[in-house]
Amino acid sequence: MAKNTICIWYDKDAEAAARFYAQTFPDSSVGAVTRAPGDYPSGKEGEVIVVAFTVAGVECIGLNGGPIFKHNEAFSFQISTEDQEETDRYWNAIVGNGGQESECGWCKDRWGISWQITPRVLTEALAAGGAEAKRAFNAMMTMKKIDVAAIEAARRG
Repeated sequence: MAKNTICIWYDKDAEAAARFYAQTFPDSSVGAVTRAPGDYPSGKEGEVIVVAFTVAGVECIGLNGGPIFKHNEAFSFQISTEDQEETDRYWNAIVGNGGQESECGWCKDRWGISWQITPRVLTEALAAGGAEAKRAFNAMMTMKKIDVAAIEAARRG
């Protein structure tokens, strides 16, 4: 186990979420699944309480802690994509599996975790600064899923 690991609180579906992420993103996997040795406030003995998993190379732990805490956009995974095909694949996997669209390349999975599906061309345009960044930013502000061709056109002016 890594010295520093992200712990994500789930109501009760940490294992399902981990398996979805492992199927969806490269360099992702499900590790140890730990079952509760006794009853606890939001579950029973023998139920999955902790799942170790990796998402795109980032080590995480999913904790089935019950419905007390809810996810919000203050935490998100940002997935960098190379082209529209990869952008579409991840966006459609998340949104199409009970998730929901948001703005500017953000979406939520069915467990309420926020994702930023961010094409590299957008990141590069914003980092360029000046008029190019402003045009790309203004284009992005009109989008839900990022349209790579539209960002490229905005960069060119």
